[in-house]
Amino acid sequence: MSYEPGSTECLGLISAKESLLSALNSLNRIKDIEHLKSQLKEIYKELDEIHEGRKVLENEQE
Repeated sequence: MSYEPGSTECLGLISAKESLLSALNSLNRIKDIEHLKSQLKEIYKELDEIHEGRKVLENEQE
């Protein structure tokens, strides 16, 4: 990942997003759980939006 985390919050968000991606990759091998994968994708999107907001906030503070 090319972005360097600027705070412990960003680092935590990055870690959480990477964990979700790992979970999604593992779940791809399991049938009939599309509803669970969909929920995880929505959580990932929400974390990504929070992360983007944190990056903007931290860039403004520089």
